[in-house]
Amino acid sequence: MGEKVKKEKPLEKMTATELREVAKEIPEIQGAHGMNKEELLSAIRKARGIEEPKRPKTSMREIKLKIKEFREKAAQAKEANDLKMYKIYRKRAIRLKKMTRRAAV
Repeated sequence: MGEKVKKEKPLEKMTATELREVAKEIPEIQGAHGMNKEELLSAIRKARGIEEPKRPKTSMREIKLKIKEFREKAAQAKEANDLKMYKIYRKRAIRLKKMTRRAAV
């Protein structure tokens, strides 16, 4: 009979509790219980020598400012009866709003 080899799921898919269990096994990591998921991921990657993934260059604050700007432009275009530009600005604001939802997860 062959042994079953347990395959570890990717770190990003693990819960914070699972990441704490992994961190307990790594002697370089201390204070794992006080860390949130992002801090745990970073510490485990560093201990294992895994390179950190690149982060988006724009911050949440910048995205929200752009959303506000596009909504104002859309309102101005609607007042000027420029429906084409109104739709364009509205779609851009919606697209950015979706980005904020994905970034928050």
